[in-house]
Amino acid sequence: MSTTSTISKKSAVADPEQVSETMPKRKKMTVPAFTAAKGGKPLVCLTAYTAHVAHIVDEQADMILVGDSLGMVIHGMPNTLGVTMEHMIMHGQAVMRGAEKALVVVDMPFGSFEESPEVAFRNAARLIKETGCTAVKLEGGREMAPTIRHLTNRGIPVMAHVGLMPQQMNTAGGFKAVREKDQFDEVVKDAQAVEEAGAFSVVVEGVAVRLANKITKSVGIPTIGIGASVECDGQILVFEDMIGLFPRVPTFVKRYGNMEEMMRDAVERYSSEVRARKFPSDDYTYKMKTD
Repeated sequence: MSTTSTISKKSAVADPEQVSETMPKRKKMTVPAFTAAKGGKPLVCLTAYTAHVAHIVDEQADMILVGDSLGMVIHGMPNTLGVTMEHMIMHGQAVMRGAEKALVVVDMPFGSFEESPEVAFRNAARLIKETGCTAVKLEGGREMAPTIRHLTNRGIPVMAHVGLMPQQMNTAGGFKAVREKDQFDEVVKDAQAVEEAGAFSVVVEGVAVRLANKITKSVGIPTIGIGASVECDGQILVFEDMIGLFPRVPTFVKRYGNMEEMMRDAVERYSSEVRARKFPSDDYTYKMKTD
């Protein structure tokens, strides 16, 4: 199989002199700039796992997360627990080929950071060196604060993740949102602990609106909501969920497209034309060269 498509690092513009108002020039997002966005214009964040999707998402996103959800939406795993460092590195490298302006963060997979701060550093350093990403993300609250501090003190920016934590699904009994009032204080303490440890931002997943608002007000770093609240400092969704390309639809996902339907239609039309010997027609074949 072959393809002639390439990823253009620069968007084609008909008249460069008319760019300023319609397409304001964006600077490369940095960790300090991301943190400084706290309380300002909401941060736009999406996942990406391939170079072409990263190129598309990069046009709008402040942050691209190479999330371990790739295990489910790309590799067909039942959950994220089977994702390896090799998976994250391969997809991280692909995304870095397509991203230009967005801050790229790569998830640390299950088993790559929990053992000790030293193990976490070796794996986080490997992710950054082999992918070229800027930061890593890891799940956990107060129990992971020493690890976050160990990483940030050694030059590795860390995005934290509290609330519903998919990597802890076995101890939680599944993917369960945090909705009980008596759980709120513990999650707030988790968010405060990861901030104090040096995290530059924190994903807040699967929590009641009231809790998300409380967390956002209680920390000085940006909160990135997923199944949380519009009052978070930013929002993130899994790209495949958002465009309707994954059959399971979590409660918090709004579909902004239905790519599965479009793809099924395209495959059906293609197969119909192949079976009817209508494709490839003369327009899609090579003619013999003449002297």
